[in-house]
Amino acid sequence: MSESSRGTVLMLFICAFFWGSTFPVAKFVLNEMDGLSLAIWRFVIAASLLALYMLYRRERITRLSLAQWALVIVAGVVGIGAFNWALFTGLTQTAATNGALIMALSPLVTNLLVAIIQKRWLTLPQGLGIALALLGVLLVITDGQLQRLLQLQFNHGDQLVILGMLAWSAYTVCSQYISRWLALLPFTLLSMLAGCGALLLMSLAQSASHPVAALANLSWTATAGVLYVSIFATVLGYLLWLNGVKVLGPATASLFFNLVPVFSALTALLLGQPLTAIQLLGMVIVLSGLMLAPLWQRLRRRRATA
Repeated sequence: MSESSRGTVLMLFICAFFWGSTFPVAKFVLNEMDGLSLAIWRFVIAASLLALYMLYRRERITRLSLAQWALVIVAGVVGIGAFNWALFTGLTQTAATNGALIMALSPLVTNLLVAIIQKRWLTLPQGLGIALALLGVLLVITDGQLQRLLQLQFNHGDQLVILGMLAWSAYTVCSQYISRWLALLPFTLLSMLAGCGALLLMSLAQSASHPVAALANLSWTATAGVLYVSIFATVLGYLLWLNGVKVLGPATASLFFNLVPVFSALTALLLGQPLTAIQLLGMVIVLSGLMLAPLWQRLRRRRATA
């Protein structure tokens, strides 16, 4: 593994930490603000900060064709607007465990999409790595009580989370193609603006959502939570994720999404919630699944040069 690849892997670990730690923070904020309003302010603040940073760096957006503009906008509407709306709305109608289990399928779906598009199927180590990581995630989420999976009942909220998971997987795959002709910062900003526009339209269509009033009535601690979600989980998180997809490809980068529930559990531990031995075992299995394919490739290269 090259130095740049090692740096990218580290960045994806940091990204997973930001996203994992966001779950308990967002759960706290959602006690004072509806999910759609949180999603809107998350990307309004994030897009504003990115725009200011691009102005500071005097970075311009590459001239794009009409088809390229359309693809960037669709990617933002699907991967940011639809994903966040479906996830937050779905979680208000289903259990958090159901939502986490469904989102855990994202790396598998992403790899399947890549295999179909590129007509290149998974190798045995890649398949085993995905299966191991998924098993580890299930152990973390269910606390080792895998029989609980048989007791799950899927409702409309679950269907929305499935829609969100598919949207995120499609966004991850699409972003690698877009990164070939559009730099990381402009793509992140434009996709956030498109997604934010879609969320604002959804808010106008829902009389129960009042983003401005919701933000004005937040406590200081909840406001700090919104800023954390906007800056760390969104600005930094998305930049690190899209860079990982660009360097490693969507199939490999998507595996690091399995670390999100791991870091979520560790963050909950820091906040005073207990962590069991089974959950720790699940975390070890997740890491083993992530390392399996790279170690297998390194072993094959050594055998080839021996």
